[in-house]
Amino acid sequence: MRKADEIIEKASKYLITSMVSKIQPVVIDEARGAIVKDVNGKEYIDCFAGISVVNTGHCQPEVVNAAVEQAKKLVHACSYVYYVPPTIELAKRLAEITPVPLQKSFFGNSGAEAVECAIKLARKYTKKYELIALMCSFHGRTFGTLSITGQASRRKYDMGPYLSGISFAYPPYCYRCPFEKQYPSCDLVCARSVRNVIDYCTSKGVAAFIAEPVMGEGGIIPPPPEYFKIVKEILDEHDILFIADEVQSGFGRTGKLFAIEYYGVNPDIITLAKGIANGFPISACVARPDISNSFEPGDHLSTFGGNPVSAAAAIANINVMLRDNLPAKSAENGNYIMKRLNEMKENYEIIGDIRGKGLMIGIELVKDRKKKTPAVDETRKIRELTREEGLLIGSGGVKGCVLRLQPPLVIEREQIDKALDILERSIKEVNQI
Repeated sequence: MRKADEIIEKASKYLITSMVSKIQPVVIDEARGAIVKDVNGKEYIDCFAGISVVNTGHCQPEVVNAAVEQAKKLVHACSYVYYVPPTIELAKRLAEITPVPLQKSFFGNSGAEAVECAIKLARKYTKKYELIALMCSFHGRTFGTLSITGQASRRKYDMGPYLSGISFAYPPYCYRCPFEKQYPSCDLVCARSVRNVIDYCTSKGVAAFIAEPVMGEGGIIPPPPEYFKIVKEILDEHDILFIADEVQSGFGRTGKLFAIEYYGVNPDIITLAKGIANGFPISACVARPDISNSFEPGDHLSTFGGNPVSAAAAIANINVMLRDNLPAKSAENGNYIMKRLNEMKENYEIIGDIRGKGLMIGIELVKDRKKKTPAVDETRKIRELTREEGLLIGSGGVKGCVLRLQPPLVIEREQIDKALDILERSIKEVNQI
């Protein structure tokens, strides 16, 4: 039996994997930059980055060295029992780079924990308990974060009941507009409908509205430029906080340090994870000082949150990202990829929509462009074909028909060209079936 087969068999025996439809049959041994190598020596161009995590590239030397040096001094002390310098320095760094007036951070280990913290802070500060989220959204897999996730496929009936007081607004999903309108003649009815949700679906006790500036798991859905300004005006009228969930879209992924920068509004709370430490587990909920200070003793804590090794890695990661201007590189390469993909769209009827910002790109596949029938099986097949040729991509979306391109921001142009060639061959093969 080959080494890879032995490892896969061991995983099947000892790991709980029944909650995923399929683990990609790639046994990863090592990775550098945008290249992943399996245990048999085969190389892959990674255009998924561990679900949008290793933004500065796999095993970025300065990030790894920062973590190693910190591990030699202190691995754990609990940052909410003692003062831990790397953790405090990271909080200061986040205050410097996140939108004004965000200043104080709570550290956890995952995106879901950051969102849980944001929910609790919003409720504590406003003394209101209701929340508004978006259909098609994804915010995590804890009970709290699933409660505000607008995807029926994630919220299984036998896992409930979920939190009460949650209302869902229509998503800014232009390709599948729930109002059957076209942008920009639509007058952003999706954004304006938030007022109706407040008036007719809530008890007027809404603490916060939460949204991803670019929806990730929903299928890489960027709202129109005016969307959040309209929504924020409505929220301010009703004293409702705005939580920007940047777990997937943050840290240069979309061509700006944070995706909300595209929309000209400042959130009251922001949630961060994934790209914050380039693969080391840490997350942050960053809020205005007055909101942050509403927590009282016993309200919240995390044993491992703000771990000094992960904090040191995060600081180094941010420094590399800013020094090398990776958000701008993401924007430039994103435009390059989008141009090539739109050329493909002209040639292959299976491509229904191309959308995204920076290196957060979605390709929605359909069986029929007019009916927009989701091409679910075809999406799976293309992902398999690209993997066989040495390209790793993601797939998903609320209809299960979106290919996801989210490579490390350091991916080289030559690697992009090779990846797009592989992708086009795979799309062409499936398009002809």
